[in-house]
Amino acid sequence: MSPVAELPEATENATHATPDAPANDAPAAAPEAAQSPRALLKQLQQQFKAFRDCLPLAIGIDKQVLARLPDLNRKTMRAALGIHTGSMRYLRAMEKATVRYDLDGNPGAEVTDTHRQHAKELLQERFKKEAERKKAERDAAAQVEADRKRQEKLQQLASKFAKR
Repeated sequence: MSPVAELPEATENATHATPDAPANDAPAAAPEAAQSPRALLKQLQQQFKAFRDCLPLAIGIDKQVLARLPDLNRKTMRAALGIHTGSMRYLRAMEKATVRYDLDGNPGAEVTDTHRQHAKELLQERFKKEAERKKAERDAAAQVEADRKRQEKLQQLASKFAKR
């Protein structure tokens, strides 16, 4: 992803460029269709309260997004939704949620116990993987330190016996 796509100003300008210039609808739609999932997610966060506030999304939110932004590439949109719904912030919100929300932040259907439990399990898996990764890093660093000390001892012994 280019650094320009990450800037809020760049996304803001791209978002507001289409309504100001209706004659340029076709050229504006082409870059939007080719954008990265992360850039699309930033756009969705700017445009829709449910994404911005990381609210539990309504089932079928993809259809609502496509209805409002028909030029979106479905694959890119699904990838952006996957990034959003897989984020720690979203999973934490889902773990405690009771209601799902539409794009504008209006409450809708209830969050089932199954979905709350699934979010909790995903969070636990992430924490477990992170703990394992950190432990592996600590073990690797300890091994490197042990090897360094061993080499130092060998050097000391070699220099001691080389003097004779």
